[in-house]
Amino acid sequence: MTQDTYPIDHLVLPVTDIALARERLGKLGFTVAPDARHPFGTENACVFFADKTYLEPLGVASVEESERTARRGNVFTARNQAFRFRCGSEGLSAIAFSTRDAKHDHARFVKGGVSAGSVLQFERPVKMPDDAESVAGFRLAFAGDLRAPDFFLFAVERINPLPADRGALEAHANGVTGIAEIVLGAPEPTAFSEFVTATVKATSVEETSFGLDVSTDNAKISLMTPEGLEAYFDLVTPDTDRGLRGRAILFAVGDRTVTEAHLAANGVTYTRKGNRILVEPAPGQGVLFAFEETS
Repeated sequence: MTQDTYPIDHLVLPVTDIALARERLGKLGFTVAPDARHPFGTENACVFFADKTYLEPLGVASVEESERTARRGNVFTARNQAFRFRCGSEGLSAIAFSTRDAKHDHARFVKGGVSAGSVLQFERPVKMPDDAESVAGFRLAFAGDLRAPDFFLFAVERINPLPADRGALEAHANGVTGIAEIVLGAPEPTAFSEFVTATVKATSVEETSFGLDVSTDNAKISLMTPEGLEAYFDLVTPDTDRGLRGRAILFAVGDRTVTEAHLAANGVTYTRKGNRILVEPAPGQGVLFAFEETS
């Protein structure tokens, strides 16, 4: 089944502890879904948005189970372990994009020389705020670049979809409505242009002063040099790693004053840069969060 474009589905954010992530994200004004456990040793507590994207804070519920499944070829747990070993237990490790046919994408990745391993299919329970429960099923196809061991992309196909009515979970006290931009850092952004654009079948690609802007159906992926990260986000990063790293997420908000008021009321330290609010990484929030008002 062919597919012309691939919208962003969600972002994977490894965390030290799910409870700590829930506390931090709640303080930032996000509504966090009930905890859910994967059948291979990891767990999450997702943050869903009105634009149908979401964040997946990812914890390790069972080290033994996670290690065992990684040894057996589970790409998801193996990549999570590798990220934590190299980068620590907090950060942004992957972008997932929506697909109608993960097996087709796996074949596409194999043909293009970017497959990161076997297709993964699994189910997990889903619990809603009203205690209603269901089972969600997924099929994942993985893409990676050997020059970027700390970041990967994957296609996610819904076998049993998540509940369609997530209104209660999509309302956030900070006013966030969705993900506007995912920022990846690399000293040589153009080195990863083909990998990212081909994998997500980008709608457009634009060279910038500090790298590349890769457009998808619903969000932008920016590949930036360390100089670009500092210029746009006041984020100082090492320029010695030639790989690709997840560095920041820009969220769309309806009213920036609402966001700012909530952060101030909760004692969250933030700065302003142009029309953006910037919150530096903290335990439970592994990368910089930026908030920008959209019309």
